[in-house]
Amino acid sequence: MHYNRRHSTATWGTMGKDWEAGIDFQKMNRERVERARNAIRAAALGGVLCFNFDNIRYVTGTHIGEWARDKFDRYALCPSEGDAYLWDPAPPAKRRSSPWLQGRVAAPISTLQGALPPVYGIQKEFARQVKRKMVELGIDRRPLGIDLMELPMLRALEAEGVEVVDGQQAMLDAREVKTAEEIELLKQASSMVDATYVDIARAIRPGAKESDLVAIAHDRLFKLGSERVECVNSVAGPRGAPHSHTFSDRIIQPGDMIFLDIMHSFNGYHTCYYRTFICGVPNKAQIEAYEQCSKWVSASIDAIRPGVTVDEIAQVWPKAEAFGYNNEDEAFLLQFGHGIGLSLWERPIISRRYTGQNTVLKKGMVFAVECWKGAADGSGAARIEEEVVVTDDGCEIITNYPSDHLISCGLPGCEIV
Repeated sequence: MHYNRRHSTATWGTMGKDWEAGIDFQKMNRERVERARNAIRAAALGGVLCFNFDNIRYVTGTHIGEWARDKFDRYALCPSEGDAYLWDPAPPAKRRSSPWLQGRVAAPISTLQGALPPVYGIQKEFARQVKRKMVELGIDRRPLGIDLMELPMLRALEAEGVEVVDGQQAMLDAREVKTAEEIELLKQASSMVDATYVDIARAIRPGAKESDLVAIAHDRLFKLGSERVECVNSVAGPRGAPHSHTFSDRIIQPGDMIFLDIMHSFNGYHTCYYRTFICGVPNKAQIEAYEQCSKWVSASIDAIRPGVTVDEIAQVWPKAEAFGYNNEDEAFLLQFGHGIGLSLWERPIISRRYTGQNTVLKKGMVFAVECWKGAADGSGAARIEEEVVVTDDGCEIITNYPSDHLISCGLPGCEIV
């Protein structure tokens, strides 16, 4: 390992107990909605109407599973003053499970991403519903922020006299710095991936498929309590150069480099966590690729501290042409950093592709830094990613499965057989 920084682990278990503090979820809910209100006031908005599932969870402390994520049948209004109001497909259940809403929940009105065509006028009923609530909250004469929305519903709000503006920036401002409880949940989510990589390393051997490793990850994560396995990239051998960003049914062979990215969430909080292995003993080109990738990750971690800009971090990484890509557009995501929390990509975004940002790192930010390097002989590639918490004078790494060397697996004489 080329970086020598503090590693940090979760303090508490994942279960609630009477004899140990653990996560104070109600404290987290209160702190999140207060941060949202502060950001909404700072943006001079009357409120933000949230359709994004992660924003809804942030301001209401509620969830309905993943089945409704892409249906636009759930939304919440967070005003600049007072508590959020939720429109949810299961109001009776929410009144029972989420008493902190104190009855501030009703059934939504939605065109279900256009499945109910505009000719039926449902978007007009929706707009009247929202406008009535804005009048009740006394924010109907102020701009209403929206994070994302179907176009007919947006136009219907405008027809009701609502000034609609971008609300996603205010929500991302609120979510930029994590609370202590959020950081603990991010550590717990990472610890589940630590364990998953143990199972994956043992399963890497000739004859296993990329997709087999994906199945193992799903099994282990759900057994540990994950609520959502968003994606597992599993890429072996020549499929890793260039990076395909998806898994297949390719059979792993001796000499293959294998890298995986495990993206899941625990109580809503995500991971994005790459590791690279070798089936058998690595050759010179593979070792060099891994060592170079590790040095690039190390350089970014060394640069992280409060007050540093995202551009300063990105400058420690090589230009796209130096690792085999035509330009920064095509190389985007390969030397990359991104905030992580209730969403997989939050602030800050760190990349050579998007320079000129004025984002400054702050204590309490949590983000991932990830680098890629193809082997010179075309046999594969290395991909390493660490999640970090910005501290008073640097950062702590919360992804703890070893990355100090290319771990060999699956054949006699290897580190893991």
